[in-house]
Amino acid sequence: MERHFDLELADLKKTLLTMSAMVEETINRAVSSLEKLSPELAREVISADESIDRIEIAIDDKTFDLIIRHQPLAGDLRLILMAGKIGTELERIADLAVDIAQRTLKLAGQPLIKPLVDIPKLSSLAQQMVRDSIQSFVNLDVTLARSICKRDDEADSLRDAVYRELSEIVRRDGGLADRAIPLILVSRHLERICDHATNIAEDVVFLVEAKFIKHCGK
Repeated sequence: MERHFDLELADLKKTLLTMSAMVEETINRAVSSLEKLSPELAREVISADESIDRIEIAIDDKTFDLIIRHQPLAGDLRLILMAGKIGTELERIADLAVDIAQRTLKLAGQPLIKPLVDIPKLSSLAQQMVRDSIQSFVNLDVTLARSICKRDDEADSLRDAVYRELSEIVRRDGGLADRAIPLILVSRHLERICDHATNIAEDVVFLVEAKFIKHCGK
């Protein structure tokens, strides 16, 4: 029975890895749609969200099934419950990628207000943080989890840099506000993705060390 439980737990982790890879690709596609001002690519991101939602439901089903059939104790129970929570975090990240794609649709048909510099950097950081947060859970790697927390400040700095630059552009020419605001929102969406990855990392530290480190990057 224990061997069967371990296999099912490994399958749950594999499903989370699959979902994480899909979410990471969704972030990449969303920002690419913005860089290229591609409505087609933006719509692909929006359409893909349904598949990610289905995986979140599947993870919920797996966690409930494992708990009901095996009645795990202590550490195993916390691990399963956290897997369900991580599925929810990933689904919310995917929703934020959809929000970015929707900003692309709003901007499509007109040139970008400026070349994108900090937004692609923030996108790369967000994708790496999501990837590492899932790896830290799968491997119960506290060192990796804590490193994710430290990167959250970098995400905040990049978001703030986007806001300052675009605010200055709008201050000089108020007519550009309609093209600046969607980019400011994109930077906020990406920073929120980093926050969700940090949430996962904080939970991993709690799972392994029983220490609360909320807002560890602040």
